[in-house]
Amino acid sequence: MSIKRRSDILQAVRASGSCSITELAARLAVSTETIRRNVQPLIEEGALLRFHGGIMVPDHAEEPPFQRRMQVNKDAKWTIATLVRDLVEDGDSLFLDNGTTSAYVADALASRSRLTIVTHSAQIAYRLASRNGNRVFMAGGELGGEDAAAFGASAIAFISQFKVRYALLSVGAITGAGELADFHLFEAEFSRAAMQQAEQTWVIADRSKFGREASVKVCPLAAVDAVVSDGPPPAAFSAQCAAAEVRMIYPSQRHK
Repeated sequence: MSIKRRSDILQAVRASGSCSITELAARLAVSTETIRRNVQPLIEEGALLRFHGGIMVPDHAEEPPFQRRMQVNKDAKWTIATLVRDLVEDGDSLFLDNGTTSAYVADALASRSRLTIVTHSAQIAYRLASRNGNRVFMAGGELGGEDAAAFGASAIAFISQFKVRYALLSVGAITGAGELADFHLFEAEFSRAAMQQAEQTWVIADRSKFGREASVKVCPLAAVDAVVSDGPPPAAFSAQCAAAEVRMIYPSQRHK
């Protein structure tokens, strides 16, 4: 799905708050099959919600957007979280971003102790602070209303004071070309800054992220050390990982 098609769909749904697949197809002059295929990634990432009879924008539901996104692909996210938990050791230091997959990782790390966590997410800090001897450092700045995360120059300056073992990044997309991408410039900038402060960078992404397109490039695949997912990726991406010497970690691969 092109960036323009994504924008057109979101704009059309936001204009009325909700609409049926048939109405949306008529507005964009495409088939209902095309619309169903196009809206699925938007539903999976939480940008749209499905209800009986059509789709709607999240702002029209009562539950906070972050909590709704926590329910999307939750089994896959928990699988990723347990993989990370088994690889992280007591006393390790890590950066966690503001993604919902990162929140699952934070929950899984409850069994670890003496961790040093640097984050810009109030959700992450809440989950790991004052537990098992952890030290949690949270970047300051203006908090975003949807996910209570700090962005901007002050947040980037804050994390530049730390050196950690792992940067765990929950990017918005892994493109067909094998690049890591996000939907917002500030998220991509923050991810790149975190990578500079880490010995290793791991991308934590469920399989719905493979082949997805997003407008802001974070980095090429070769810039990261590992991709942690809930299952095997497409064959083309496996080949890209091999060429870039990037480790692919998923359940049957955890000991390889």
